[in-house]
Amino acid sequence: MTTALSEAESKALLTNYGVKFLPETLVGSPAEAIAFAHEFASPMALKLCGSNIAHKSERGLIHLGVVGSDAIGRSCQELLNAARPEDSATGVLIAPMASGLREFIAGISVDPVFGPTVVFGLGGVLAEAIADVTVRLAPLRRYDAIDMLQSLRSQSLFGPFRGEPEVDITALADLLCALSVAASEEEGLIAIDLNPVMIVNGLPIALDALVELSSEAGAS
Repeated sequence: MTTALSEAESKALLTNYGVKFLPETLVGSPAEAIAFAHEFASPMALKLCGSNIAHKSERGLIHLGVVGSDAIGRSCQELLNAARPEDSATGVLIAPMASGLREFIAGISVDPVFGPTVVFGLGGVLAEAIADVTVRLAPLRRYDAIDMLQSLRSQSLFGPFRGEPEVDITALADLLCALSVAASEEEGLIAIDLNPVMIVNGLPIALDALVELSSEAGAS
């Protein structure tokens, strides 16, 4: 049996390994959401958070580009009201919006024969059309991570792109190595999914995270 951590729990776990996320917090009321948003001069993203929530987008559980205290308060309350008993909802995640044209996917998949593998590839709207993905066995060393990046066909996306700076390849390799370390240290790990990983000012920032553990590990 598999236990899925909530997005907030997944991010908290992976932060310990050095994976970079946006500044965000889990709130339980519109007032808390508004107070957090006051720290940022940007539109906000709000998502219902729970350990058993699938298909957030299809259910309208992600609100993007929310501006102003009134709108943020309404958005938070709407998301809380949309929670179903089976969602195991824990609150609403709120974060400033990120801006970037390049998206990737990264993660861990544990093969029953070969063990954990590190996965990295093109994400966003072009992911299915181009299917540019590379896989390596963990543990991953720095030169393995660099080799993964250099094996992608979409190399031009690492350079300056439509007014955005080139990708910090060292930071991207650090992300892959962090996932590899998590795979070796987290007992009962089944999968890690970072989708998307957006390039923001040249740096990789994971906007969403899902960690799956065996039920035995999750209960320990």
